[in-house]
Amino acid sequence: MRKPDPTPKAITSLQNERVKLIRSLEMRKVRRETGLFVAEGASVLIMARDAGWTPKMLVFLAGTGSSGITRDLVAWGMKADAEILEVSEAVLAKIAAKENPQSVLAVFEQRWATLPEARDTRADSLWVALEAVRDPGNLGTIIRTADAVAASGLMLIGNTVDPYSREAVRASMGSIFNAQIARLAPEDFTAFAKRWPGAIVGTHLDARHDFRKLGYERPTILLMGSEGPGLTDQLAGTCTDLVKIPMAGKLDSLNLAVATALLLYEARKSRLTL
Repeated sequence: MRKPDPTPKAITSLQNERVKLIRSLEMRKVRRETGLFVAEGASVLIMARDAGWTPKMLVFLAGTGSSGITRDLVAWGMKADAEILEVSEAVLAKIAAKENPQSVLAVFEQRWATLPEARDTRADSLWVALEAVRDPGNLGTIIRTADAVAASGLMLIGNTVDPYSREAVRASMGSIFNAQIARLAPEDFTAFAKRWPGAIVGTHLDARHDFRKLGYERPTILLMGSEGPGLTDQLAGTCTDLVKIPMAGKLDSLNLAVATALLLYEARKSRLTL
C-alpha cells in the first residue's frame, strides 16, 4: 500500500472526504467502526508526540504552519507519514470544538490495553476501575488525575462513556496519551477480581471504613461506581474493602472525579514527593 503524501494539502471545501471523516468522528459509532479519534490543541499534541504516538492525519489553520509550535508539529506529522491538511477558517470551524477551538488538531488510532496478569503484578500496582461512568468530563478528569499519580491504568466496566470522545480527550488534557485503558464487561471484571493478587477497594455509601485508614500497601484496584447510583451489588461484592469519604456538611456524596482523586492521592501519598 502506497504511503500517504506528507506534503500539506490545501482544503477549503466542507465537502472534502477528509473533512467529512473528521466531522463524523464526533459519533461514537464511527469511532468504534474506524478505531480513530480526534485530539485538539498544540499542548495536547505535544503530549501525544512525547508519549510516542503518531498521527494518521494532522490538520492546521492555513498560514500558521511556517513558524512556532505548529511548524514543529507539522514536521512531526510529516516524519510519521501522516496526511497533512492545511485548512481554511471555515473548514476549521466545522471540525474543531465549538468552545475555545484550536488551530491545530490530529486524528489518531485508538489504543486499548489488556488486563494485567496476576504473575506480572507489581507490589505498587494501582489501577482505577470505573463502572458505567456517564460523564465524559468526569472520565477525562480521572484519566488526568491517574496520570498525575502515575497509576498503572484504568479499567472501564460496562456501559462507560468513550474515553476517546472529544470531550473526554479534552478533559484529560493530553493524559489520554499516557494512559493504559482496558474495557470489559461486569462479568469479566468479576472473574478477573478472583485472580487479582491484591486489594480491591470500592467506595460505597453503606461502608463503615474511612478511606484514609487503609494502608494501600498491596497491589490495589480502586473501584468507583457511576455518578448517582454508585457501585452495583455485583461489583461491590468483588471488593476486599468498602470505604467511605467522611463529610461534615449536608451533602452525602462528591463528584465522581473529585472522589476518585481523593482516593488516588491517598493511595499514592507515600510515593509522592515534591
